[in-house]
Amino acid sequence: MTGLIETEEHTALRASVAALGKRYGRDYFAQVVADGKHTDELWAEAAKLGYLGVNLPEEYGGGGSGIQELSIVLEELGAAGCPLLMLVVSPAICGTVIARFGAQEQQRTWLPGLADGTRKMAFGITEPDAGSNSHRITTTARRDPATGDWLLTGRKVFISGVDIADATLIVGRTEDARTGKLKPCLFVVPRDTPGFTYNMIDMAVDAPEKQFELVLDDVRLPADALVGDEDAGLLQLFAGLNPERIMTAAFALGMARWSIERALEYARTRQVWKEPIGAHQAIAHPLAQAHIEVECARLMMQKAARLYDAGDDTGAGEAANMAKYAAGEACVRAVDQAVHTLGGNGLTREYGLAAMIAASRVTRIAPVSREMILNYVSHQTLGLPRSY
Repeated sequence: MTGLIETEEHTALRASVAALGKRYGRDYFAQVVADGKHTDELWAEAAKLGYLGVNLPEEYGGGGSGIQELSIVLEELGAAGCPLLMLVVSPAICGTVIARFGAQEQQRTWLPGLADGTRKMAFGITEPDAGSNSHRITTTARRDPATGDWLLTGRKVFISGVDIADATLIVGRTEDARTGKLKPCLFVVPRDTPGFTYNMIDMAVDAPEKQFELVLDDVRLPADALVGDEDAGLLQLFAGLNPERIMTAAFALGMARWSIERALEYARTRQVWKEPIGAHQAIAHPLAQAHIEVECARLMMQKAARLYDAGDDTGAGEAANMAKYAAGEACVRAVDQAVHTLGGNGLTREYGLAAMIAASRVTRIAPVSREMILNYVSHQTLGLPRSY
């Protein structure tokens, strides 16, 4: 890293987080998954060192930095083989939205716990019939005129970590009294709220964090469960989605780097003919290409994070989508090449790369598909007409 790209503080943060990740590593992560447990020990130590809340306000126990710093934490833990998916959800999305738009009481209630790791929040946006199209969300919230409470009804799918989250930040829609149209709004729904049920989805991806389907059946929430201004829902929503894309890029880059490193270790030592296989260009060049793609994707991620932290939501939106796309593509190709470098060994449990095949595909699909990103760039950046 150079000073032009990252500060000395960022470089030091990378080194310290990498050291933490090395103490745990892939063996720890794999054992947690095999035992059906969660990465509680790593989460607690990362919190104690101040990494979980590095992007949250200092007045609530956070580090007072931004998404740049949090993305470094996630990438380095991923590069050590032990990524924390809930970093994407709890401090990056939910923490950011509450810090920027939440009422003071919401900030006092949630931000200290998110910063010190004692509380977690999940994020509920995806729906069975809406996919990546947030404009088709059908979860609706209506006012009870007698009490002023909100009544929330709908379904969500592929929501991470609901079982270990104290609450879920739900994206719903309310009716605009002036136009009659539905507009997005965000609500804090505690896990034990009556009418809020969740069922685990059986996924083939090995991860400590489970995926859930949510059912909200006239979930009654107090008026203060609404986050921010009812009329600013779309702005608030994208304030959470841009960090989500940046952090997904960090997640993908960490996974790619871990996979490339496993392939390099093997290519330097595996000898079939006279020289180690890494001496042959058919092995060396694809790994070099994978490394280049990872480095290029990181540059776009850093640009997106800087724009977001500087308050440029529009510029960050374009860059965050591009970063997520570039990192997802780089990750899939890096994992594929790493597996191919090891040959049959790449499919054994001993080397741990086979599990990355499915996991790497997630970075192309979630939280928004690469096709929707290409739609965004073609319409918003290039000015091409829509087909829908």
